[in-house]
Amino acid sequence: MKKSAELVWNNCLSFIKDNIEEQAFKTWFEPIKAVKIVDNALSIQVPSSFFYEWLEEHYLKILKVSLIRELGKNAKLIYVIRKGKALHNNKTVTQQIPSSERTPVRSQEVDIPITKKDPELKNPFIIPGIRNVKIESQLNPNYNFDNFLEGDSNRLARSAGLAIANKPGGTSFNPFFVFGAVGLGKTHLAHAIGVEIKEKYPDKTVLYISAEKFIQQFTDSVRKNNRNDFIHFYQLIDVLIIDDVQFLSGKAGTQDVFFHIFNHLHQNGKQVILTSDKAPIDMQDIEQRLLSRFKWGLSAELQHPDFETRVAILKNKLFRDGVEMPEEIIEYVAKNIKTNVRELEGAIVSLIAQASFNKKEVTLELSKQIVEKFVKNTKREVSIDYIQKVVSDYFQMDVDTLQSKTRKRHIVQARQLAMFFAKKLTKASLASIGSQIGSRDHATVLHACKTVDNLSSTDKQFRKYVEDLQKKLTL
Repeated sequence: MKKSAELVWNNCLSFIKDNIEEQAFKTWFEPIKAVKIVDNALSIQVPSSFFYEWLEEHYLKILKVSLIRELGKNAKLIYVIRKGKALHNNKTVTQQIPSSERTPVRSQEVDIPITKKDPELKNPFIIPGIRNVKIESQLNPNYNFDNFLEGDSNRLARSAGLAIANKPGGTSFNPFFVFGAVGLGKTHLAHAIGVEIKEKYPDKTVLYISAEKFIQQFTDSVRKNNRNDFIHFYQLIDVLIIDDVQFLSGKAGTQDVFFHIFNHLHQNGKQVILTSDKAPIDMQDIEQRLLSRFKWGLSAELQHPDFETRVAILKNKLFRDGVEMPEEIIEYVAKNIKTNVRELEGAIVSLIAQASFNKKEVTLELSKQIVEKFVKNTKREVSIDYIQKVVSDYFQMDVDTLQSKTRKRHIVQARQLAMFFAKKLTKASLASIGSQIGSRDHATVLHACKTVDNLSSTDKQFRKYVEDLQKKLTL
């Protein structure tokens, strides 16, 4: 009797589950679906090119063994990569076990070619009037993968970063766009990738730069009439890392020059890494042609770390500093500082300093004093769950009703208000807000925010809703 694709794949999964860690199985195998089986070729659907790359890089052997157990030595595996909401045949990547050679797809966009081969090419990192020294990669070696601890909040981004470091420019996630709220490790991860690449490939030119510095350099190049030198310099970089790319918003000239630099690097197999506090879809005043390129590779969000990850971060920090601290104090700090890794480490540093300089014993009472000052001096960011609870209570309904599909006017307005305040008071992307408030898409959230703005200016009662909720959520 011929086996179905689902049966074959389920049997493969059972074997794989017994041979790898549970978390790895959940992350990399549970999202995969069986599509079809023709002859001895099993087609499986993976969520993205990133999944395909990662499976081939790390789990090829176990996939081969499990498939041969089911289909014999002539077994073949075909990956079907989902793009958007439909499967496009021209985007399907196929792979026959045991072969794992891949040719990266290159962009065919028109680019400004390098025509000038001037050995005295002007370098924007030469500091005029100080000394003629080339600033190298500008990477901080203290920001590395050893102290960028993995958790559910950053697993995808960290895994992608490692894959890029192993094969810069040779994976399908180029550019790599990392986004998330302040203090969650975007800059740390960007540096870590660069540091790892420099260790593995010392001859590669890796450059880390903030978007603000990039803008300043471009402005200087225009003023000094050497714009082409600026472009040509950046086109020679092997791995370009631009931090806080959201600052390009509204800078039409800088966006135009970055567009040409990006095209050249991408077409020539160079790696581009970008960080932002917003997802590409939420960025304002960025040219559409640039935004579309930001989405070419992989966009990975860094989220707030869970309790276990926060504890691990604190323990790692203490270990690196050679300091011991009671478990109850570590857990107290981790429980009370939830949203920002930078603040988390700052609190533990303050505790160490108090103990060292003031000759105080690190007690739970001292920890409470430090954390209280830290939290009090930090602008609190409310969660989307909390916003939904406050809005639901205000309109005397439960959260399930708020999230429901009903079109009753008062429920729709409550839901729109929850989306409005989620966008206003959190750093979450529109897509993330929509998924958490009733599984809506980003367009629904955008419409909700516009509706709330319009009703606030035309409806007195609705304006009172907004004012009341504003007070409740920002107390």
